[in-house]
Amino acid sequence: MANLERIRNERDYEAALARLDDLMGAVPGSAEGQELDLLADRIELYENEHVPMGDPSPASVIEYRLEQLGLAPRDLIPFMGSRAKVAEVLAGKRELTLPMAYALHENLGIPKESLLGSATSSLEDPGPPIE
Repeated sequence: MANLERIRNERDYEAALARLDDLMGAVPGSAEGQELDLLADRIELYENEHVPMGDPSPASVIEYRLEQLGLAPRDLIPFMGSRAKVAEVLAGKRELTLPMAYALHENLGIPKESLLGSATSSLEDPGPPIE
């Protein structure tokens, strides 16, 4: 088993990723399999501290929630106004409007920060729902 030191910088990180790639076919429980497990843990620690993940797009958050609830995109029409708008939002070609975000938040329980960004501290009622 190779010497598994702490990953301290980008060069160490790149070397660890390369070694991880070499070990991907290791047999679980073997010396290489144990090295793979330990190396993956060290890489995860480094990534948690140094590699920003970014926020998911509103479209991916909506799609995830649809999957959780067993719904289809057509079920979003009452909250977004039309089939075309649903398709455009899910394709990333149209941004959510405040009324859409409010309706999704209120009716599907999607966190407002996931729909509008973490800078949003409050989501006021934007008015009557889309018809």
